[in-house]
Amino acid sequence: MISLEKRGFAEDAAPRNVARITTVSDIKSIDLNADVGEECGQDAALMRCITSANVACGVHAGSVATMHDTVLLAMEHGVVVGAHPSFPDREHFGRREMQLRSAEITDLVIRQIEGLAAVASREGIRLMHVKPHGALYNVAVRDRRVADAIAGAVASLDRSLVLLGLPRSELVAAGQAAGLQTAGEAFADRAYRPDGTLVPRTEPGAVIHDPEEVLARVASLAARPDVDTICVHGDTPGAAELASKIRAALEAAKFEVKNLSSARFRDERTP
Repeated sequence: MISLEKRGFAEDAAPRNVARITTVSDIKSIDLNADVGEECGQDAALMRCITSANVACGVHAGSVATMHDTVLLAMEHGVVVGAHPSFPDREHFGRREMQLRSAEITDLVIRQIEGLAAVASREGIRLMHVKPHGALYNVAVRDRRVADAIAGAVASLDRSLVLLGLPRSELVAAGQAAGLQTAGEAFADRAYRPDGTLVPRTEPGAVIHDPEEVLARVASLAARPDVDTICVHGDTPGAAELASKIRAALEAAKFEVKNLSSARFRDERTP
């Protein structure tokens, strides 16, 4: 099982000066993840760039066949696999908020993780992480009840799974309280509010479409001490090309791009 690493998130934490990252001891590892298995046509190209795959579990998108194909793609490229559970909202791609009881959310998340885990197990691999999708993720950022339901679902299945969430969010706090290892996530192609939450997609400018703007800020996002992984959305047009450029920018800034199976996250994972 993973042991919980007690990490505080400094309220005034500022990005390090990445220009000063020059020695081996200063190099920070960073994961590069993408939401895949959503039948958006970019997965094969994305897998050549990313280190972790958040696989749709057949609810907001995908199917058992899609999950299987995506797991095989990830294995081919040495990418670790995690579950990407969502609200039961296929019509709106899982981006519509839904009012569900805690028990319903827990059951929903469990069923989705179990479905993907079964597909992965048939290919001889284990899931590494869980990242809620869309509205489920955004609600859990601010609503501790929903966050606890998600964290409880993950912990009930496998406490070695890493739970991804916005730094200093209710989701991360719930994961830590449940005894899970958590990974702070930043979004390369999303705009942020002053409080550190994401600008809703219903508002103008929520998604950053200018690649140069994304690349100009990605190293600073990765340098934050509370960020362990950077996300690229697989349904964004040009996502694969953008992911390739992001990885190149991170490596040029002296980051080691590696998945969440690095030593910090796997010291006590069971075989």
